[in-house]
Amino acid sequence: MAAKDGAKGSGRQLFHLVFGGELTSLDGMEFSDLKALDVVGIYPNYAQAYDAWKDAAHRTVDDAHMRYFIVHLHRLLDPDKGPGETAG
Repeated sequence: MAAKDGAKGSGRQLFHLVFGGELTSLDGMEFSDLKALDVVGIYPNYAQAYDAWKDAAHRTVDDAHMRYFIVHLHRLLDPDKGPGETAG
């Protein structure tokens, strides 16, 4: 899968957070225990974050209530920049 928010080795740091946890229901996004969230890590581009997300999701594939997410931190750090622009 091609990364649209920064390819591996591009030198740009477009930070992404990968985290997950057990949801209270299958049709919502409320976590059952915030203290038990699994923070997988922060990655310098979407491609590496996607790989980490995929690994974490595969480890918990048997638990339907477990969900992992990728958060585009670079968009939160500088919301006025477009997806292709770097912050700072």
